[in-house]
Amino acid sequence: MAKMHFGINLPQIKRSWEETRSMAQTAESLGYDSVWFNDHIYGIPMPQLPILEAWTALPAVAAVTSRVQMGTVVSPVGFRNPALLAKSVGTLEEISGGRTIVGLGGGWYGDEFTGYGMDFPPVKTRLEQLEEAIVLMRRLWSEEQVTFEGKHFHTKEVFCAPKPAKQPPLLLGGGGEKVFLRICAEHADIWNNLAVNQEHIGKKIDVLENHCDAVGRDPAQITISQQTMVVIGSDQADAEAKVAKANKIFGGHLGKGIAGTAEQCAEQIQELADLGCTMLIIEFFGRDPSEPARLFAESVMPRFN
Repeated sequence: MAKMHFGINLPQIKRSWEETRSMAQTAESLGYDSVWFNDHIYGIPMPQLPILEAWTALPAVAAVTSRVQMGTVVSPVGFRNPALLAKSVGTLEEISGGRTIVGLGGGWYGDEFTGYGMDFPPVKTRLEQLEEAIVLMRRLWSEEQVTFEGKHFHTKEVFCAPKPAKQPPLLLGGGGEKVFLRICAEHADIWNNLAVNQEHIGKKIDVLENHCDAVGRDPAQITISQQTMVVIGSDQADAEAKVAKANKIFGGHLGKGIAGTAEQCAEQIQELADLGCTMLIIEFFGRDPSEPARLFAESVMPRFN
């Protein structure tokens, strides 16, 4: 079977820091490659739910782990001045020893923006902001001092230090085929397909490759990632009971997902690998994700080493 990078979404909504820290350390000990936070400032789907803020929590995770990469899926550029976010990345790189994956997107949940007093412009403008932010942030990580005059963002003779020792990988998350995937073709190190689009990943990879041809980039330079929910059971009966419960709670709004026994999960992952996907960012179903994460690590991951 294909080599696969396995990442875990850390518990974040209605969870204590102790639960989050424990899961990060468990993920590392089980051999997962990366850990992730969703970058929402409202609990989804209910804004009153408590949720840990991603860029506050990431340095804490870096301090209690030593190997796993870490990032966000994904940070809307409209949440933060991208020059300041570039500075935050430099600090996280210093704390983590160079383990950051920078996840960026255009954002979609307008109530978060307007509730916190931020602009939520049309999608065309948000994608313009995304592309400007990418260019600005990469300059700040590589140049001594940067003056930037964009349509949406501006800096004047700004310093960004400490800088990352190397350019952090840039993950772009989204699914728009005309504009967003063209931006990915030009700029992304990793493209992350949304969970709701898992069934359409093959078509979207074709679109991404066409954009790469148009801009003169080798599509092999872009890692294909799939964000997905995993529901895994110890046997067929256990798997079916958990799938039924997940469907009742989520109603399929997180997409097709990966579900079943270890053998069935491995078969579904191989289907994604056959399309070119080599990275999974997993949301494990269950109040305590450590139990399914352990079962998955012991019974599925070794098949993809």
